[in-house]
Amino acid sequence: MSVPLARPVSAQAATDHPSVPSAPGLVPGPAPELVEGLPTDPHDDLREKALAVREHVLRMAAGTVGAHIGGCLSATDLLVALHFRVLRIRPEEPRWEGRDRFVLSKGHAGAALYATLAERGFFPTADLDTYGTPAGHLGAHPTPAVPGVEFATGSLGHGLSLATGLALAAHRAGADTRVYTLLGDGELQEGSNWEAAMSAAHLGLDNLTAVVDRNRLQISGGTEERMGLEPLADKWRAFGWRVTETDGHDFTRLVPALERPPVPGRPSVVIADTVKGRGVRHLEHRKQGHFAKLSASAYDRALAALRAGR
Repeated sequence: MSVPLARPVSAQAATDHPSVPSAPGLVPGPAPELVEGLPTDPHDDLREKALAVREHVLRMAAGTVGAHIGGCLSATDLLVALHFRVLRIRPEEPRWEGRDRFVLSKGHAGAALYATLAERGFFPTADLDTYGTPAGHLGAHPTPAVPGVEFATGSLGHGLSLATGLALAAHRAGADTRVYTLLGDGELQEGSNWEAAMSAAHLGLDNLTAVVDRNRLQISGGTEERMGLEPLADKWRAFGWRVTETDGHDFTRLVPALERPPVPGRPSVVIADTVKGRGVRHLEHRKQGHFAKLSASAYDRALAALRAGR
């Protein structure tokens, strides 16, 4: 069954779409190009936001409960690109009926999602200081009590099923809603993902896009050592999905990949190559950075490394 979207957009049209709100101070721009020999880059603002999000993550990891630092830092650019360029949302009206939907399937990256939502204007950045405290609303894993969060997630392997249900509901309602979900690569070892992938393709849910944070590490080691995923792109294709592979830290490639217009009748997946612990050199590619509660000295060192890498 084919489910054509009522909102077909090209990558350029998406950035120009008058109904897509821009974050304060952020203006969607054209693809990079050379002007009189000098490179122009419309994504510098995204890099600044991503740096701010990573700084928030480190500060939260130094708080009461710690944080999944490695997976938060690998997913940061994906979250920033989605929330500042791609998703049709209204931070001042989080439950606006016409919004696109986003599901953070890898709920253990809640700290990165909170920081992104705060920077986007869903709630004050000062709320991040309450992360993990009884007085705050920001638990270790996200819940709908947080503005901008659709579902409680954290038990891995369920986000794609939830997103499939949202996409199917939107289709049956005749809405032009697009649904995105961010998956960790390690959680693709959960069989429920592939049941959802099979269902979404069978139902022709072309308003559904899965984004895979392909950092190749999980808590116990490399994904290919624990339970191999490759050839990952071919597996999605075999399930009937349109596949895009891209650099998950290069906004000039990542944003167009996320904005690609849907293929009628087929869901899409963006496999984004990322680096666990991205931005803090001594944490990159290290399973030891999967989760940590940073001491004061470790926080200072990590923050200095992050800022030195700008």
